Amino acid sequence: MESHHVQVLSLLLILCFTSSQTAPSSLILPISKNFPSLQYTTNLSLGTPPNPITVTIDLAGPFLWLSYDQTLSSSLTLHSAHCHSLLCSLAHFSQTKTLCNKNNSCILYPNNNTQGELTLDVLTLHASNGLKPTSIVNIPNFPFLYSSTKTLPIGLVGLGSSQFGLPKQLAGSFNFAPKFAICLPRESREGYGVMFFGDEPYVFSPGIDVSKLLTYIPLVNIVRPKSRSNVTMFRKSYDYYVIIKSIWVNGKNKLHFNSSLLSIDKQGNGGTRFSTIHPYSIMESSIFNSLAKVFIEEGLASNLTLVPPIEPFGVCFGTREANGGIPIIDLVFQDDYSVFWRIFATNSMVQMDNDIVCLGFIDGGVKATTSIVIGGLQLEDNLLQFDLANSRLGFTSSLLLRQTDCSSFDFSSM
Repeated sequence: MESHHVQVLSLLLILCFTSSQTAPSSLILPISKNFPSLQYTTNLSLGTPPNPITVTIDLAGPFLWLSYDQTLSSSLTLHSAHCHSLLCSLAHFSQTKTLCNKNNSCILYPNNNTQGELTLDVLTLHASNGLKPTSIVNIPNFPFLYSSTKTLPIGLVGLGSSQFGLPKQLAGSFNFAPKFAICLPRESREGYGVMFFGDEPYVFSPGIDVSKLLTYIPLVNIVRPKSRSNVTMFRKSYDYYVIIKSIWVNGKNKLHFNSSLLSIDKQGNGGTRFSTIHPYSIMESSIFNSLAKVFIEEGLASNLTLVPPIEPFGVCFGTREANGGIPIIDLVFQDDYSVFWRIFATNSMVQMDNDIVCLGFIDGGVKATTSIVIGGLQLEDNLLQFDLANSRLGFTSSLLLRQTDCSSFDFSSM
């Protein structure tokens, strides 16, 4: 049933693509990190004439979702989806509830607190050859949620695995593989990070094809039971999950906690997922406590000075004695330690002031639905490729080790 809806939506998107354009093999969007929100944003152009819109990036979001905007509302090509249309039916299949308003427009309720009108307009993007932006392409009748309640101060662009998420919509529009990569920048650097949609290469200054550095691990599909009207339904999560086998500090100290927390149970709980909404990683309490204990022991052994923690963090050191003594953290994906993601100080520590740094992991409590959420700080200057066609994640670990970073893609021709 789901595969049929996927095929129909893909066909609709391909037919919507303007035939006079040459289909690109990849597309790009810039990424900025905002302070003090610590959120990552990108710029889209929507409507006729094109209207630039800044939206927050949500790695798990199922839609492009925008707040009411007077400029966008004046677009000559903006129109609503009819509540009895095939597109509305497909959106209903992806969500839990749909409704018609007095104008017979398609209204969706992604959750109990928010609603949006399924709307279509022209989306304008830059194609890329992997080295720099090239041509500009348009997607007519691009579907998104439009909220007139102003519940979203800026809007969200969803990169989740939903058929209405940006990766699958762009893949369907241009008939390339449903695959995308993100490279999050730091707020202290000039330039932009980058998102790639479609095929490699991903070339960063000074001419490094980062796609050749990727290590691959499986992505895990999560289906959670959901009771509705005394009937148990099952809904696929649009998040991206992986299974970590173990966590080590300085390559010699394995964290000790209930290892079942790293797996995923029948209710879809546990495991590890990625988030661009959370600025720091979040761990279930027993995992966090084990990390904090070993991290402190290793830090003290390197002559670091432990100082009182500063909320929301639980472990802080004085920096005058650091001198490279910050422990490293390895997320291990194979029992034999052959595949791991190494986290160095630049991705583990938060500078609080001139004299204090804190471990950028948060205690998520004992009732955390997901055992580990890998947040923005840990993702920065790491390129991650989400290959939806092959259900795998490619990651590089820190690009700083390769004398490049996420702000080194050439956007100068945009």
